[in-house]
Parts: sequence; structure tokens; C-alpha cells
Amino acid sequence: MPFEVPVLIVGGGPVGLTASILLSQRGIRSLLVERHPGTAILPKARGINARSMEMYRQVGVEQQIRDAGLSPERTGFIIWTESLSGREIERRIPGRMSAANRSASPVLNCLCAQDYLEPVLRRFAEELAPAELRFNAEMTAVIQDDQGVTATITDRLDGSETAVKAQYVIAADGAQSRVRKLVANKMIGEEGVYDSVNILFNADLREWTADRPAALYFVEQPELRATFLTINAHDRWSFLIHSLKHYGYTPRDFTPDRCIELIRQGVGKPDLPVDILGVSVWEASAMVADRYRDRRLFLAGDAAHEMPPTGGFGMNTGVQDTQNLCWKLAAVLKGQARPALLDTYHTERQPLGQLITRTSLENSLSMGRTARQDSAKLPRSEFLNEQGLIFGASYESTAVVPDGSAIPVNPDPITQYVPTARPGSRAAHVWLERGGEKVSTIDLIGGRFVLLAGAEGQAWCDAVHHLASAQRPEMVAHRIGGDAALSDPNGVWRRAYEIEPTGAVLVRPDGYIGWRSARGAADPTAVLSKVLDSILSIG
Repeated sequence: MPFEVPVLIVGGGPVGLTASILLSQRGIRSLLVERHPGTAILPKARGINARSMEMYRQVGVEQQIRDAGLSPERTGFIIWTESLSGREIERRIPGRMSAANRSASPVLNCLCAQDYLEPVLRRFAEELAPAELRFNAEMTAVIQDDQGVTATITDRLDGSETAVKAQYVIAADGAQSRVRKLVANKMIGEEGVYDSVNILFNADLREWTADRPAALYFVEQPELRATFLTINAHDRWSFLIHSLKHYGYTPRDFTPDRCIELIRQGVGKPDLPVDILGVSVWEASAMVADRYRDRRLFLAGDAAHEMPPTGGFGMNTGVQDTQNLCWKLAAVLKGQARPALLDTYHTERQPLGQLITRTSLENSLSMGRTARQDSAKLPRSEFLNEQGLIFGASYESTAVVPDGSAIPVNPDPITQYVPTARPGSRAAHVWLERGGEKVSTIDLIGGRFVLLAGAEGQAWCDAVHHLASAQRPEMVAHRIGGDAALSDPNGVWRRAYEIEPTGAVLVRPDGYIGWRSARGAADPTAVLSKVLDSILSIG
């Protein structure tokens, strides 16, 4: 008999581990399989943006991630230099760290290298019932029909095979995904934009970095264009060399001795003690699957979109894919929504994936990543200043009930974030007060449907209680202002959410607004029931 589980997750990187966590917290059993024996051994992705950290805060793992990573104060700059010990060309404070941009969220971004992040997520996922995680286990075959998905899982230690029967599969198995070939008709974009080598090494670089802590130190030399990537800001670093073919390099050139020579050249210190830990050659592409779903198969992360790392969006986009998908899977598996709800995963995430991938590519091109050059080429002003892209996504799908309002005018939706409570938008951060303490709206939402009502909106809150049942997703209600426990000093929240005291908004489990009523209704229970049915594709 096959092993049966509602959701099979293929891939145990940050995307797959996050999917496991999100499903467990919704009471959905899942099996995660990962072909490698353990979590990542190389840093790979490092930057977790504030939107992703909001999600990790809401699931309860934010502090563990911060403890494993570096504080923003230890990576405050971006530096361009001829060498670490040589002439500094320019330094910038990333636009994401400006006071105005930081006010968009109560949560700061975090630099946590992937080989530090994955063990945190794995431990957290393994502690949650009803998840199961299997490493050294590879999905080697998969077929789907109207009844479900049957996959073959091969143990990479002894070669034994296990048949797994699942209702749905989340493919989070990277750019070489087996499932992608079954889902996507084509990849949209450019393949092989540029090639790079990432050299992980130990060396004490504090003499040249301690007084100017940065996440990135770009080295600009006529014969070497590279980046020192901060891992622990002490003795563990990564050295990323770009555009190998344009400089006449091949992967065979990167012997340990040659790597040490190049690192010393980048530092400008010919006798620097260096210990090489690992070398990884890779190629950046900018491609997005034309389809994120085929019936019971879903793509997430690099399986759905490959993007250059300039801007740090790859992992962030992937984990936010799962935030969008997992609440929908849970609702369908519990019989609280129709399967048509799952179509909105592609509708909402694929266009955003294309926009983010295109932006990442434009960042790369602005820095001359695909061409050899004799002088430093600084990136466009949008680089690491993509606040609008991080917080400003606006979904249009059947899982959003429009209220007739227009998208706010934004002259630069990449760098500028305009908070709005228009349905389809992220529920904006506003400081409230409870018992004399500040509370963010971000901490009221996440993981379930949340209704936020104005000071005179008790009828909406009552409607939530009237509708509560096992046949509907979990909902909670908060009244804000007036004599409610949550106060709205100076009416900031109500103005930000653009409702009258009798109005309300309904926030989806992924933190996006699904519906808004500017004012009260004659029969709030009937209205809210209809809204939920619409969002959940019922009726």
C-alpha cells in the first residue's frame, strides 16, 4: 500500500521548509522529501526582506532567524572599492534602510545566510505536527489523475523505493525541477544571462570592514569584477566573481591556489591567510514559468522563477509563493473552499514573479554583469531600493472582492510604496495601542482570516462569530477605536484603511486584504457570508 499524505513537498530548501511550516500550522499533514542528506552547506541566498520577515514573525520563528543571522547594524552599507584595502569608490546606505522606508513595517529585514537559515527552519518544521521530513530521499517519478498524485520516492542511501499517494504536490525543488517539465509549457525570459563562481572561504577581513560594515563589498578592477559577501562579518565570507566567460575563465581555472590568489587580489593583500571551504560555479537566468499550476501540481521558488540575485529577491519570492498557496490548499483540503480557489495561486503570483524577475535582471544589466569593462559601473538607483516591489503587490483574482476603488497613483511602483487598503493589497502596518502598549496591525493578522472593524463596527465582529463553523476557515475579529481594547490614536488606522467608523476590512491568511466595506450594512452576516463564499470560490 502506498504511503498516503495530503500534500507532498519536493525540496527541502527555504521554500519547501516554509511550506511545511505553513501547512502544519493549518493542521495539514505533509511529507517533505529532499535529495540531499541535510540542509545547505553553502551560504547561497542571504537577504531576507522585511515582507518575508513579517511572515516569519507571524508563524513564530522570526527571533530564531535573527539569532542565526546578523543585525542590520552590522551590514549597514553597500561599498564599491578598487580593493578592500585600496581606494573606496563609493558607499551607499540601501534605500530599504531609510527611515521613511523602515516605517512601512514594524519588522526589519535580516541577513541570514542560507546555510544558517535552513537548520533553523528545519528544526522548527520538525517540531510541528503533523509534518514529516525525509532527507536523502528523492522523488524519481510522479503522475497525476483525477483522484490524486502518485509519486515514487527513492532512498538515496539504499535505493529502496516508496510509493506516495498525495492530493497535491508542491514542487520546491529548484531550477532543475522534475515537476516543472510537467507543469510549464515554456519558460518566459532569458536563459544564461551571465555566469559566476562563488568561493566560500575563511579569512579575517575585519581590518578592512569593521569600520564600514556592509552586506556587499564590490571590487571593481579592469581584470577582476567581484563581490565580497558578508556571512558572519568576521572570518567567514564568500567571494563572488562575475562574468567568467568575458574574462576568459572556465570552471577548471578555480583551483584552491587560484581562488586564494584572486581573493588576495580582491583584498589587496598578497600574503593574506585564506582557507578555501568550497567553490560553486553557476549561471544566472531570468525566466518565469508560463504556468504555476497544472491540476494537482504546483511550482514554487526557483522551480517557478529563476532570477539574478541582484536585489535578493529569489528566496524571498519563493517563500512568499508558499504563503499565498498554503492557506488555499488548507481550505480546499478541509472542504472549506472549492478547488477553483487554487487557480488564484497562478493568477496572483505569476505576474508578480515576472515583474520581480525583470527587475532583478535590470539591476544586473545596470551593473554591467554581462560585459567586461575597464572602470566601475555603479548600479541604477533602484538597486536595493525596491520598496514598492517588496510591499506594493496588488492582486486581482477571484480570491479578492473588488470595492470599485482605483489603485493609488504611484509614479514609481518599484521604489515607492504607497500604503493602501484597496482589496488585493497587503494590509498596511499601522501602530495601534492596547493597554498602553503599541501593537502593529501586522501582529493582528496572519494564518487565518481576520476582520478589522471600525469603532462602530461591532455588528461586523458579531457576524464573524455567527459564521464560525468547521465548514468555514478560522476567523477572528478586532474592533479598533472608541471603547474597544484596541485604540486608534488620532484616527490614523481608519484614515489609512479608508473606512468610516461603521466599516470593516477582511484580511486573508496571507496578510492581503480580500474585501473592504467603507461603512456598515443592514445585514452584516449575510454580506460577510457572501464575501467569504466569493473568496473561497463557493457558489
